[in-house]
Amino acid sequence: MGILRGTRNLLIATGIVFLLQGILPRSFTLTFSLIPRLFMRGEVWRIFTYMFLHGGFFHIFFNMYVLYLFGNELEYFWGTREFIKYYFICGAGAGFIYALINFHSYIPVLGASGAIFGLLVAYGILFPERHIIIFPLFIPMKVKHAVILFGIIEFLGMMAGRDNIAHLAHLGGLLVGYLYLRYRRRRLY
Repeated sequence: MGILRGTRNLLIATGIVFLLQGILPRSFTLTFSLIPRLFMRGEVWRIFTYMFLHGGFFHIFFNMYVLYLFGNELEYFWGTREFIKYYFICGAGAGFIYALINFHSYIPVLGASGAIFGLLVAYGILFPERHIIIFPLFIPMKVKHAVILFGIIEFLGMMAGRDNIAHLAHLGGLLVGYLYLRYRRRRLY
């Protein structure tokens, strides 16, 4: 199975936007990143556009690698339309949760990680007994355990609050993905 259309288009679009970030003025990134205070004032496009922006090579690399690994199989299982819908629901939902809690903040948030964490939880629900290798530990682990581990890591990171990572958005993607799949259970698996 090659790279399916929806996954491929998300990879290409995100890659193009990342290249544009490198050649256009910083105002491009600021215009399309999720700035909670501006979102709450009505700049609603930000909840969708922030997913295509990234903070550096490793940020985009790991997000797109997970999109390729898990997204392609989820798209095959659900179909392109449902897969794309789920991706945007998780990403936008993660951004909404982040903006709602940090409504006063002017600090920009960017990255597909909320949507990616939604894909992780979907993969964990659909294929819980499969084994994956966790980077950088290189330890095989059941997907259901990996999702729990990543959730714990993100929660601890959020509580520590000493980095520039929007851990709350990551947890938001997990939560939105989980709730969506539980609500839509009969249609999606």
